[in-house]
Amino acid sequence: MLNSLHCPDCLSEHVEEYSHYETKSNGSRKLYQCTACQKIFSETKSSVIEGLKKPISFIIHVLKARSEGLGFNAACRTFDISKNTLLNWERRFALLKGPLMMYALLHTFLTQLIEGDEVYTKVGKNNPAEASEGWTIILMDRASRFLWALDCGTKDRDLFLSAIQRLKEIILRTGDVTLVTDGERRYSLLLFEICQELFRSGRRGRPRKVLRRGVKVRIKNKGSQSHRRGRKRAKYQTPCSEHPETPQNVLNSEIHANHVEALNASLRRRNSAYRRKTNTYAKKKSGLQRTLDVFWVVHNFIRKHFTTQQVPAVALGILKEGLSWGQILGIQMRLIPSI
Repeated sequence: MLNSLHCPDCLSEHVEEYSHYETKSNGSRKLYQCTACQKIFSETKSSVIEGLKKPISFIIHVLKARSEGLGFNAACRTFDISKNTLLNWERRFALLKGPLMMYALLHTFLTQLIEGDEVYTKVGKNNPAEASEGWTIILMDRASRFLWALDCGTKDRDLFLSAIQRLKEIILRTGDVTLVTDGERRYSLLLFEICQELFRSGRRGRPRKVLRRGVKVRIKNKGSQSHRRGRKRAKYQTPCSEHPETPQNVLNSEIHANHVEALNASLRRRNSAYRRKTNTYAKKKSGLQRTLDVFWVVHNFIRKHFTTQQVPAVALGILKEGLSWGQILGIQMRLIPSI
């Protein structure tokens, strides 16, 4: 369990209450002792809030305001805190993404229908779109609205490859995966490179390369094709060879990324770096990724989705119930098992 208490030294679950101590702003806290190695540790050891002096309720209040769209400088002015203080809190909170992603990937899923799309903002100078580091790749499970990828950078092979590598990990834990995108072919091309196998039909000749069994990719080509010369692309396409035994049960009406498009609108409301109010929306790529990591944690594990009325991690079956802000901040990060 995410909120179970472990010894920070030997990782034993056999701990018992030892004593308590008083803090300046957060009341009484408990000390625990490990029955295996006799280590004594606080209940906040190895968590995001370890060593913080401000009241936890105040920190939650500030982070909630940031996750609802309040700008960085505006939050510092509103809550009368320094920029370094808020930056430290957000960096700590963003560190939760790695352990929580590992926890999510430990589960096995029956089926996944994933939508892929991109959203754009400016980073640093007002450069052309193709040179900006603000392109954000989004991979989202349609049924649960769980975000599997939310990474920013220049719109190049490396950015797409990082998202597809995550998709490969999902494929290894899912029996039936469908990826649908709006016009961007690099998803399918890179997926075919890293997730292919040889199909041996029993006939003479070299076996052909196909996607892994159970993996499907569909593209909806958007926009007018009238200006193109030669043969026009079909509106709905299967861009790469699929395994013959993969069930072909994707209807044309299901090939779209409308749910991710709706998420893009939500992202622009809840992340000030994506709102078009200034010439420069984000100063650095690292700062933009920090805000995306915070958004990822809040969206997947805390906030109920408007449509499903469930926390995405609950809808996907990762958790039985959503986590509160206090529970998230109390997670012992390095004690979550790795893949």
